[in-house]
Amino acid sequence: SMDGPPAPASPAGLSAFVAVSQLLGLTLLVTTGAWLGRYRGGVAWHSPLQFNAHPLCMVLGMVFLQGDALLVYRVFRNEAKRSTKALHALLHGLALVIALVGIIAVFESHRTKGIPNMYSLHSWCGMAAFVLYLLQWLLGCGFFLFPGASFSLRGRYKPQHIFFGIALFVLSIASCLLGITEMLLFKISDTYSHFVPEGVLANTLGVMLVAFGLVVGYILTREEWKRPPLAEELALSMDFKTLTEGESPGG
Repeated sequence: SMDGPPAPASPAGLSAFVAVSQLLGLTLLVTTGAWLGRYRGGVAWHSPLQFNAHPLCMVLGMVFLQGDALLVYRVFRNEAKRSTKALHALLHGLALVIALVGIIAVFESHRTKGIPNMYSLHSWCGMAAFVLYLLQWLLGCGFFLFPGASFSLRGRYKPQHIFFGIALFVLSIASCLLGITEMLLFKISDTYSHFVPEGVLANTLGVMLVAFGLVVGYILTREEWKRPPLAEELALSMDFKTLTEGESPGG
């Protein structure tokens, strides 16, 4: 564009770390699929294999997509804030829908097999993560995506939104680790201690979940990698009330 200077390049190292995070994320999905396909019979909805949709959906939704949604503001540094916000909300919303499918899968599977629900630490942490994630998404949309919240109210809520965003990502990964351990103890408790291939593969998946969380967390907490406000956003923040009333910011 001739109207201003070209968009600044990404800070040194950011692109490499984002690439590593995506490689880890895709490897997570492949490893989960390999575990379920090779050792647990695969995934099918109206069958005894319905349960297997649960771990696949949770890793895809509550870990990979949630992590990517958190990275949106680091990756899309020079795009309009409104577009970035919309993508952030869309990815979180998609993660919620996929996670809901995973929750339905486990409840239906338990009902069919006569297994009780919500008694384990994994189920408590997992359900807490999902419910709080849904609440966080609704509050985020209400405060930041749709017009109505005052600028000062947004400013006061933003630190809470950021903290709980990272906290829920950590809780989601912790819930997955508990779920992997629980599944192994149910399915291969007699042989798990003998380093059987299924146990090693599932443990490797757990280590990769932790690695994905650490890489995403590192990207999010590097101060110099935070998205700088664009010139028009600074103008907006200086005269937010005027803008929301439909006049020009410089009027």
